[in-house]
Amino acid sequence: MSLVPAPTAGRPGPPGSTLPAVVAFGGGHGLSASLSALRRVTDRLTAVVTVADDGGSSGRLRAELNCLPPGDLRMALAALCGDDPSGRTWADVLQYRFASSGPLRDHAIGNLLIAGLWERLGDPVAGLDMVAGLLGAKGRVLPMAAVPLQIVADVIGLDPARPDEVSSIRGQAAVARTTAEVCAVHLEPADPPACPESVASVRAADWAVLGPGSWFTSVIPHLLVPELARAVEQTAARRILTLNLEPAGETAGFSPAKHIELLAEHAPNLRLDVVLADASFAADDPHLGRWARSLGADLVVADLAARDGSPRHDTLRLASAYAEIMGV
Repeated sequence: MSLVPAPTAGRPGPPGSTLPAVVAFGGGHGLSASLSALRRVTDRLTAVVTVADDGGSSGRLRAELNCLPPGDLRMALAALCGDDPSGRTWADVLQYRFASSGPLRDHAIGNLLIAGLWERLGDPVAGLDMVAGLLGAKGRVLPMAAVPLQIVADVIGLDPARPDEVSSIRGQAAVARTTAEVCAVHLEPADPPACPESVASVRAADWAVLGPGSWFTSVIPHLLVPELARAVEQTAARRILTLNLEPAGETAGFSPAKHIELLAEHAPNLRLDVVLADASFAADDPHLGRWARSLGADLVVADLAARDGSPRHDTLRLASAYAEIMGV
């Protein structure tokens, strides 16, 4: 198994590259983990990022400027910065938040940079490409949709007096915080315009990677944008689903197989080629292999967790797993 250091390239796909073209879907910390691993495997990497965040700095900028929420896009750009001193410095700068007591409090520098370029250029993709070039990012970052989205969740148990009643929760931040059981999610608008460059990247890819990440707010939403979902379903690329390390947050108490079941319920036409799971998470679920096969996938189990015992993916272990699966 070999790991290929990612060369300096603002856009993936240098002429003559024999490495696979990979598109990775998600948002937040899960996508950051995937990108940090994948940039060690290929120099042809595109991140397609959710645009439904409505909390914190992103939510404030979204409301004030009527723009896409930049936070998850910023995190993806930071993950694509190199491991050299310049790359690590830029990643830290992007992620730094103001500590003032005034209106800049908790705004990330990267969010302001991205939003400012969007306002100046009038084109979200051009703005993201400019930031990627400035950073020397090892790939490209694109929004999954051309407009900001709202996540609406159907939940059970929101009202303790009516434990079996189905209720609705609106907004990514609210869904992420809820202690009720999430059954399904929807997008508003229901038929949002996909980012054309994102659709094109999926159709041109050799591999498409879904997850890890928050299942209802970072992974599943990509499959609810109709044009993007069709591209994922119809692409000639092989599809990998990377499961989380443990059930937490929105899917607390859910088995690995339940994660796949939820994905299938939201995207009934989706087929997979590989389901990648951490050995510890997969160990106690006898149904995982059957659920993977039901979507056409082989189950690959590997040690993916950080060696310090924290609930995060180890970048090099995840990169090794991706490299072996892709034959790099």
